[in-house]
Amino acid sequence: MFSPLELVTRIGDKAGSIGALVSAMGCAMCFPAIASLGAAIGMGFLSQWEGVFINTLLPLFAVLALAMNILGWFSHRQWHRSFIGSIGPILVLLSLYTWFQYGWSSYVTYTGLGLMVAVSIWDMVSPANKRCDDETCTA
Repeated sequence: MFSPLELVTRIGDKAGSIGALVSAMGCAMCFPAIASLGAAIGMGFLSQWEGVFINTLLPLFAVLALAMNILGWFSHRQWHRSFIGSIGPILVLLSLYTWFQYGWSSYVTYTGLGLMVAVSIWDMVSPANKRCDDETCTA
């Protein structure tokens, strides 16, 4: 079925993506489009913890998703899946820390969150399989 490493990376990637999305839903001031979606599905109560979500949880979940995508390379050895899966969390982290002062940083955050969710869905629909055994894989 799944090796322990593969199971941890599959669950961790999904948890990171969903956690980052829910964290963004809690900040109506920073991300009005995602927050309105969250309010429409009954998550408007999250706005009272806006500071915790944006300053702590969103970066934490982005780092979790990034670590799981990088770690996932060791179980499936498909660099393109790991690379594409790492782009979203990197964009989220860059938009939160490096590019936060610019007006377009929220668009980068939306793009990063969208990529994180899209890669998680891609991984559920078409799971990564190891393309080689341990002896023939090149690092």
